[in-house]
Amino acid sequence: MTSSTPSARRTKGACVRDTVFVADFASESQWVAGRSWAYPDGGPTNPGDDKLDHLTADPAYSRTGTFRATRRTDGLWDTGLLTTEDSAEGFMVRTGDRLEARVTLPVGLGAWPAIWTWRDGGNEVDAFEYHPDNPDLLELTNHVRPAGSYVHDDAVRPGATVDLAVTFGRRDVVWQLNGHEVFADGRGVGAHWHAYLIVNLSVCAGRYHPPPEPTAHELSYEVESLIVRR
Repeated sequence: MTSSTPSARRTKGACVRDTVFVADFASESQWVAGRSWAYPDGGPTNPGDDKLDHLTADPAYSRTGTFRATRRTDGLWDTGLLTTEDSAEGFMVRTGDRLEARVTLPVGLGAWPAIWTWRDGGNEVDAFEYHPDNPDLLELTNHVRPAGSYVHDDAVRPGATVDLAVTFGRRDVVWQLNGHEVFADGRGVGAHWHAYLIVNLSVCAGRYHPPPEPTAHELSYEVESLIVRR
């Protein structure tokens, strides 16, 4: 354990972290649904980022932990998004924290799931992004001190359930997949970084990844658990 995680305790040489956040996606005090300042004017659309999203606060799209998207008649898709920003609890991850999540990846083309951070127009670190057209690939990105990696792994595939973890170190952001380190960026987030959490399912518009099939009407992925340790 490095100095970038000063809040971690040691017991007989082992690093012990306190659990400071356990996601309850149904909780209206933990999470705000259907809007985010990571989208222009808080949403509901973000076409400049190649998204067909039309954010919705309908709890059926996010509050069960299954994040859904359904086709609209106007060519956009109603999509599920939850954020801790503007919530009553206002939880933020900070330097040294470790985020752990169990995720079942989507199957359909055009699905764009992500768990990420955001505050004041930036402070973004992507715990993961995924696109089924690149079936064995996870995208891991630090936008605070730019660094990232495309990680290919046999455990990653449409419909697979994977365990993800990211430690937001001061000098090094470290990602793990199924308990094994897959990328350490050597950049970190700095000593005083902090940011809100976002969990969502976007839909690709086709500029960088294929849009949904014309016959597709629903996409989804599941976040079985999400916790933060400090």
